Amino acid sequence: MTDTKSPPDKRVVLPVDPARRTEIDKQRVPMSARPYRLLALVKQDAVVRVQKEPDDTVMTWPHLLAIEFLAAGMMSVFLLLMGLFINAPLEELANSNVTPAVAKAPWYFLGLQELLAYFHPTVAGVLTPLLVLVGAGFIPYVDRGNLTATRPSERKTAVILFTMFCALGLTLTFVGIFFRGPGYSFVIPYLPFFENTSPGLHFSL
Repeated sequence: MTDTKSPPDKRVVLPVDPARRTEIDKQRVPMSARPYRLLALVKQDAVVRVQKEPDDTVMTWPHLLAIEFLAAGMMSVFLLLMGLFINAPLEELANSNVTPAVAKAPWYFLGLQELLAYFHPTVAGVLTPLLVLVGAGFIPYVDRGNLTATRPSERKTAVILFTMFCALGLTLTFVGIFFRGPGYSFVIPYLPFFENTSPGLHFSL
């Protein structure tokens, strides 16, 4: 008894009616049967191009370090000239039996000492520093124009107020350093106002 196997059925693919062809049927056409080449469909405008965005990044070298080096050089020259032309505020050795009458405060407290020459100690020593500190703390709440701004040019109100605070403090400090002489009297630098006073800057009283 012989076992005969029937030959497998061959699948016959009937051609698709051109009127009923879908987009999927069009894509199933073999590459060799297409009458065009793929490269002919690619246009030049379709190529992806990376557009360079405007960049405001500044490199540390040489931009930042060059400015810092220039500032350090100018400050060194300034300190050298100060040391050459201005006498150091050195006095005789301290004597425990003699108490000096008045002494200037350090330069960072000379602004407050200058205020004491104009106002009551409560106003000059307590209320004014408290007002400056509280006012500086409230500057971000006063300038509410642009909360997401990160550049100083976009926060003009805050910059102006802080500049006013700094200018006032520096003005009082410079007056106390250069324009106050013996007895904390108002003098002009390098012009003697008393017989026993030497011309120059009176760093100590």
